[in-house]
Amino acid sequence: MRHAASLAFALSLACFGDDSGRLLRLDHYVAVKSAVPAIAGQTAQIYVREVVMAGASARSTKPDRVVLFVHGAGTPAEVAFDVPYQDYSWMAFLARAGYDVFSMDMTGYGRSTRPLAMNDPCNLAVNEQKALFGGACAASYGQQMTTLPSDWNDIGAVVDHLRANRHVEKVSLIGWSLGGPRAGGYAAYHADKVSKLVLLAPAYRRSAPAEPPVKVPAPGPAFGSQSRADFDSNWDRQIGCPEQVDPMAREAVWKDMLASDPQGATWGPGVRRAPLVTTWGWNESVTGRMQIPALLIAAAHDKQVPAAGVKTLYDDMAAKQKVFVDLACASHNALWERNHLLLFRASLEWLREGTVNGNKEGMVKLGY
Repeated sequence: MRHAASLAFALSLACFGDDSGRLLRLDHYVAVKSAVPAIAGQTAQIYVREVVMAGASARSTKPDRVVLFVHGAGTPAEVAFDVPYQDYSWMAFLARAGYDVFSMDMTGYGRSTRPLAMNDPCNLAVNEQKALFGGACAASYGQQMTTLPSDWNDIGAVVDHLRANRHVEKVSLIGWSLGGPRAGGYAAYHADKVSKLVLLAPAYRRSAPAEPPVKVPAPGPAFGSQSRADFDSNWDRQIGCPEQVDPMAREAVWKDMLASDPQGATWGPGVRRAPLVTTWGWNESVTGRMQIPALLIAAAHDKQVPAAGVKTLYDDMAAKQKVFVDLACASHNALWERNHLLLFRASLEWLREGTVNGNKEGMVKLGY
């Protein structure tokens, strides 16, 4: 009987082929008791994308093989890290290397819960209202939408979900831009749950306040928007070398950006919306206690998070195992540019070995 079952399985492979090398993209939603002030205490849904090799999806996950990507201030995670163009998906790159890879959208982004105040264009800044609609109206909310601690609360729910679901004690975090204080800050306060850190262009201010402001969230627009013209002009000012950007990769990113926000896509020429965040609790006193192995990457032509700021964070981190990468011919959008594979390979070596080009600490130049 066992022989017959084995024969049947072999015949099925012969007929249909072994697809264990195929990438799977799986959608998950993780419930969280929200700490976002506008919906505090309510249940929010956090969208999580998984990218994994089909042959690995049913197997137990090895320790140190679970990775969670954390996005920045504007771009949802599945857009940032899973670009559907050639080999530009960072998530797919790590999945093919044997990692179980996840990304998450914070509250207010992508397919995660968006508080109702984000559906009212009156809660945009006046200049953005005028640019999109030709006029302005009074805000119905009048405060920023989320906070850095509410982001940490979202991350905590997803990290705990992955630890339980994959039966691992720790996960590794990869953050970009504002994803630096999001992922790094979470790791600083929950070191027992984080294996390694990879931070691309992490936002950091050494003297940032340790305590919340008097009013939380801070007064101001609840959220911001980005049009295609904004997207292009911000990127173009950071191009510093020939063939830094593949125009087709840029098209793929923007197409995914609009798809991530169906309502924003109907405003003016089409925009993506993102909450504005009140921040505190990510400063020298916090990073000076961090011992988690950390890879920090600065892009040579980044005008949003200049290399000097990333170097300051590197200097402040107490971790003995830390590497600072200087990435040539790259902007704040390095993960979408020609040198993206240098970035991806460095992250893979760090996750596997805790080194970049064999170095456990110090500065490494890539692409020069």
